[in-house]
Amino acid sequence: MSDAVEPELPRGIALAWGVAANPQRGPKREMSVERIVEAAVEIADAEGLGAVSMAAVASRLGFTPMSLYRYVTAKEDLILLMQEEATGAPSEATRTAGGWRERLEALYREQLQHYLVHPWVLDIPISGVPATPNSAAWMDAGLSALSDTGLTHEERLAVMLLVTGTAHWAGTVLAGYARVQREQGLDDQAIARREDAMFRALISADEYPELRAAIEAGAFLDESDPFSFSLARGLDGVSDYIAAAGGGGREPRQAWVVPDDADIAADKKYREARKAVREAEKALRDAHKLERQAAREARDRRARQRADA
Repeated sequence: MSDAVEPELPRGIALAWGVAANPQRGPKREMSVERIVEAAVEIADAEGLGAVSMAAVASRLGFTPMSLYRYVTAKEDLILLMQEEATGAPSEATRTAGGWRERLEALYREQLQHYLVHPWVLDIPISGVPATPNSAAWMDAGLSALSDTGLTHEERLAVMLLVTGTAHWAGTVLAGYARVQREQGLDDQAIARREDAMFRALISADEYPELRAAIEAGAFLDESDPFSFSLARGLDGVSDYIAAAGGGGREPRQAWVVPDDADIAADKKYREARKAVREAEKALRDAHKLERQAAREARDRRARQRADA
């Protein structure tokens, strides 16, 4: 017989799973957790997450804030339920999109679309994995896509972080640009041209040679999707890793643990190696500085020679 004790669920988690006790008092037919969350999402969609408060939601529904607290006892719980509502669950079409890679790419696109429809979700601080039904559904869909790959459970979770992390970052950037478009009345091309012109005015080949080369190549005017490219290259690596594992050519997986320098800080050879790394890094920075200075002097000499010719 197990001695494990079931954890007491926070109110917001219990509400999300539908196992919270219903309020004993207060408006019955006119008010519900679903209506409260719906009103809060409408406010966030229109005015942003900062506009959401218990008072604002109560006012939208025509009740007092105290009436809301009988159903949702804290704003943090309300935010959790809003996130659950806005992100939804992966569609059946996404779950059956094809092979593991196609399914992960479909999950990425669908998750990104949720962020673009409800960009305020990206403003919610990350304090851990939300233990809610929809969050669990997203994770389960990704892990299901990888179930026949031969990856370990830990490796599947890591690949899911690649997909969800790319979606979150892409959503953050694209939502930011969408806000600029709305506020300044600019389209994608106008914003790109403005940024390109600013970089051309500020970035010199002397100080930032590689960035300047990218600017000259028109990288900031390119209309391709860098996020899809990054995800595709990441999944290329996962595909190679799976193939190596299946062919027996992969080295045994080592635990993904960040070494704790405190454990070896007293070791003399380790300290010497660390010192050598710092000195090498400094030497490399100094060498780049001399290279830039030499390039400037060479250009100045050539300019003078052309002027004297």
